[in-house]
Amino acid sequence: MAKYKALAAFLALAPVCAHAAPDHTVTQQTIDGWKKTQSNWGRWGPDDQKGTLNLITPAVRKQAAALVQTGTAISLSREIVPQHVAGEAPAAPAPVQQRMLSGPPKRPTGSTDSLTIAAHGYTITHFDALGHHLFDGKMYNGYAASEHLSMENGLTRGSIAAYADGVFTRGVLVDMPLLKGVPYLEPGTPIYAEDLEAWEKFAGIKIGAGDAVFIRTGRWEREAAKGPWDVGKQAAGLDASTIPWLRARNIALLGSETALSVVPFPATTTITNPDDYLPVHNFALVAFGMPLIDDTDLGTLAKTAGTLKRWTFLLTVAPIRVTTGTGVPVNPIATF
Repeated sequence: MAKYKALAAFLALAPVCAHAAPDHTVTQQTIDGWKKTQSNWGRWGPDDQKGTLNLITPAVRKQAAALVQTGTAISLSREIVPQHVAGEAPAAPAPVQQRMLSGPPKRPTGSTDSLTIAAHGYTITHFDALGHHLFDGKMYNGYAASEHLSMENGLTRGSIAAYADGVFTRGVLVDMPLLKGVPYLEPGTPIYAEDLEAWEKFAGIKIGAGDAVFIRTGRWEREAAKGPWDVGKQAAGLDASTIPWLRARNIALLGSETALSVVPFPATTTITNPDDYLPVHNFALVAFGMPLIDDTDLGTLAKTAGTLKRWTFLLTVAPIRVTTGTGVPVNPIATF
């Protein structure tokens, strides 16, 4: 408890972020304005499909490689448990299906199987491609869904294939439960820009261009303590008012333990367009052109970072090259 009291004292002295309105008010008009003023469409040319991963330059990769000091590697992925092992798993509306194709006694020297995995949802750690969401029928960089997205052919623009070179950059953990002095954030807790800046001051870091930032809320610790709940309807996460702050920092990638956005909306947020039902999540994909990693497990990372007093690390992710995919399960690795 001593560390939590120390953190509470620190927070009392933390400055309020200059980029956020004091009341954090975000209306539909605000969001619609940001779709023009905060957009990255055309920033890297009219044909670009990589979006903010363009910010991960060779120089950024070299700097990230230099972060490896102990060689300690940590997975940020949830374990994938097939349905026949997990049972019905009510929290997983599209569970993993595994089917054995061959094995003993038909093939005594080995075995093969087939996996059917839903790439999205709230249970499997996955990498969102830019074509996963749309604003008024258009994905990142103005590509029309009517031309590049279909049930028959998947995505022909903005697919996961754009990330064939993978992600190799500085990862930054933002540990909100540690900052707030609690084991986990309660569902529906918003995270504001001033919280992010308070974390920077506490951790002695500054989030910058090319970083992959992971927001920890303690989702899985709360689930272990109190049982699962519908995180699609109630989850701690980033408030919509953080959007300009995220854009100003030139972040390359965002990861979280749910789908990034706080739900339900705080009383200060009045957004009505269905395209914006997860404001930060959807805005990042479509307007920023920023890929996301949803449903990560950051507990072990947080313990290691806390022990080392280091909240930056080398992040590596290698999404499989599904030519027309909207996303794929991934296993992000943090190396200290």
